[in-house]
Amino acid sequence: NIMFVRFIRLLVLLAALPLAAFGAHAVDRAQDIVLRAADTQPFGYPTVESVRYMGELLRKNTDGRIQLKLYPGRQLGEGWDTMEQTLFGAVDINRVSLAVLTNVIPETIIPTLPFLFRSQDHRDKILQGPIGDEILASFEPYGLIGLAFYESGSRSLYTSKGLVRHPDDLKGMRIRVQSSDVAVAMIELLGGNATPMEFGQVYEAIRNGTVDGAENNWPSFVDTRHFEVANFLSLTEHTMVPEVLVMSKIRWDQLNPADKKIVRSAAKSSVLKMKQLWAEKVAAAQKQIKANGNQVLEKVDKAAFQKALEPLYKEFAGTPRLADLVKRIKEVQ
Repeated sequence: NIMFVRFIRLLVLLAALPLAAFGAHAVDRAQDIVLRAADTQPFGYPTVESVRYMGELLRKNTDGRIQLKLYPGRQLGEGWDTMEQTLFGAVDINRVSLAVLTNVIPETIIPTLPFLFRSQDHRDKILQGPIGDEILASFEPYGLIGLAFYESGSRSLYTSKGLVRHPDDLKGMRIRVQSSDVAVAMIELLGGNATPMEFGQVYEAIRNGTVDGAENNWPSFVDTRHFEVANFLSLTEHTMVPEVLVMSKIRWDQLNPADKKIVRSAAKSSVLKMKQLWAEKVAAAQKQIKANGNQVLEKVDKAAFQKALEPLYKEFAGTPRLADLVKRIKEVQ
């Protein structure tokens, strides 16, 4: 896996570099601290505004001593670009889809598996509880500190070719997916041709026919204006892949224990802000799609999708540790 090789190479480089290599960004703990945060989404998007809210809490709770400087809208690059910068300590805080990490951190695969969560309430109970904390804790050996999970709704299929009622309708279609082995395998099992691609390239790819569609949540479908080039939205709701807020371990280790506690608290508090903004955003997106006249299929054959995707659990959660994680998630009422 190319991304795995890139990630391991970065970790080796980091291990070889002395702490002094990051001296330009190191700050005396008695002085003001400015944390640099990245997000691929634009200003106004719920994730961006939630990280901004986190920054307000940091400033308020430290009398301005800790501040956050936000770089949204892919100013610092796509998801993997900013993740590399986070590993090196050039970016302090980063909001990415959990799918970005699945090829490297085994535990992150589990929340991306299709039809794992029975409902959004079930997912929230898992991710905001002990199991979620366990998954976040698994980031540290890989140079990252997991701070919090953010809302990301459910992902559904949209195409320029037609509605997808059943997996058979997907046969032969080229579908953009995130750079995740799980996402690629999922589309292939459904009969489509998976095409990993950076988020910012999708609109043009659908418009020029490089791909026939993609899969994402309501707000992303609207904010990227993908609805202009993909008129058919099928509410498969196949996954509820969360967003995740991570921090560079290099930067984290420079904070004193009191400041670490403040950062964690602000991140957790921003989750509630995120849920509020997300609900508003979804409602607005659904209203816009209805007004635009896109064809939306609410009732798909979910049982057929679930059956087709069952092999993913054996392939990606086949170890005793990951299988146990799946079992415990399913047992949560």
